[in-house]
Amino acid sequence: MRHRAALLALLLGCGRAPGPPDAGPGDAGSARTFATAAQEAAVALAHEFYDGDGHWNACVPANCYTANYDWGADSLTDALYLRWVQSHDPLIVPWMRALDATATEWKPCVVPYCMAWSDIPLWDSIASVRVFEVTEDAAALDRAKSDFDTVAASAAFATGACPSIDYQQQPNGGPIGLKTLETDSNFVKAALLLYEQTSDAAYLRRAAQKYRAVRRYFLDPEVPLYTVFVIDDGNACAQVPHRFFASVNGNMIWAGVHLSRATGDAAYQDDAVATAEAVAGQLSDAAGLFEDLEGEDDLVEPLVEGMSELAGEQPFARDWILKNATAAQAARNGEGLFGRFFGGPPPGGPVTEWQANGGFALSFTAAALSPDAPVVPDPFWSAGSYVDAGFSDPPFSIAFEGRGIALVGTLGEVCCAGAGHARVFVDGTETFDETGIWQNESPASVAPPSASASLPGSILFSWRWPAPGTHTLLLEPGLPNPKEGGSYLHVQGYTVAP
Repeated sequence: MRHRAALLALLLGCGRAPGPPDAGPGDAGSARTFATAAQEAAVALAHEFYDGDGHWNACVPANCYTANYDWGADSLTDALYLRWVQSHDPLIVPWMRALDATATEWKPCVVPYCMAWSDIPLWDSIASVRVFEVTEDAAALDRAKSDFDTVAASAAFATGACPSIDYQQQPNGGPIGLKTLETDSNFVKAALLLYEQTSDAAYLRRAAQKYRAVRRYFLDPEVPLYTVFVIDDGNACAQVPHRFFASVNGNMIWAGVHLSRATGDAAYQDDAVATAEAVAGQLSDAAGLFEDLEGEDDLVEPLVEGMSELAGEQPFARDWILKNATAAQAARNGEGLFGRFFGGPPPGGPVTEWQANGGFALSFTAAALSPDAPVVPDPFWSAGSYVDAGFSDPPFSIAFEGRGIALVGTLGEVCCAGAGHARVFVDGTETFDETGIWQNESPASVAPPSASASLPGSILFSWRWPAPGTHTLLLEPGLPNPKEGGSYLHVQGYTVAP
């Protein structure tokens, strides 16, 4: 805790404490820039999510638990790395050293059973390379290699009808035979990062091999986006279609750019651009803002990283970052914490690391691209009106007049339930990412020691239009599948922006 107090004192000496979304630094007439916003975000990250002892708080203000491993914690370490890239702030070095000291080192799995799921050590491997880049601690790089080998040097996960992609669990993908691109896209990214740090061509070969397998099994047959789930029952491999996680698509954009650099093959770069263009064009709301529909099972920080790799040469990627970063400034609560939906209202309930990582990453990346550009949060939701609804058991519809709507409910309302999702049709058209709303997918509700820690007052869905109009949301039951189970939805109310 003393480490956090010292860090905050120094950070606050350079900036100011985060305030309400419409607050600006210094005098009322002073210009607020992306650099200012990045400084505010760094303070909020230190004050709210860092525990001062080398761990991240999973939820704030009432913490669910602290940890320094797996995807949620790693997403904040990766966001902190983006801040270091943007600012080279020397205060980040001891912060990263503290995270280095508490990191978990995984060992190769032994068939037939592995303690770790396959994606966990790969998330951790990437974070450890980032720590190494900041601290230059050789132990962090050795740990990244060991974490990577937990999956790469083991036969425990590469089985089934399509063994070139990995099961998430052992044995045989657990009860449903799940293979997830969270494992395989992180495999590619971790291998490339290790290649770039070691020049060991074996890592590059592994990355290229896995990249080809990912494109074979996870790439959508009609658009250059990657679904995240494949079910391998031992006889055949089938996609759960149109589950376009930000994390895995971001990883694949990043991987395409870095494979192209490493090999000189422009086809990888073309793949990356095509996926990024599809993200910008297909996974945005009517106002052109990215809206992540994946509940708590996704991270947006890797997508920001992927877009930033293209931003120097692709104007659409630069525009995507700056537009979403501007919108996200109005999606902060009074503590300066971002919600999951960049175009949504500030979170009214607890904020988790799975939600906030994307906004932090956007703030730091936008400051790297355009530090002196003025940024003024759009008071889009300030005149919004809340309707206490109590809808459940779809189908049901909501008709309204306005230019934005946000549905509110309890995330993880039914702890550990298989059922937890619903389809969403906006003015008669289903969202392109067919997840819709995945209400009961909440790691905070099941991860020890916080069992049953549901998150009331959460934004379940948000959508914006460029101008007011008459609109209808139709909520339909979710179609059952092995990963998401059956249908569930309970909307407690909604806010309409006029």
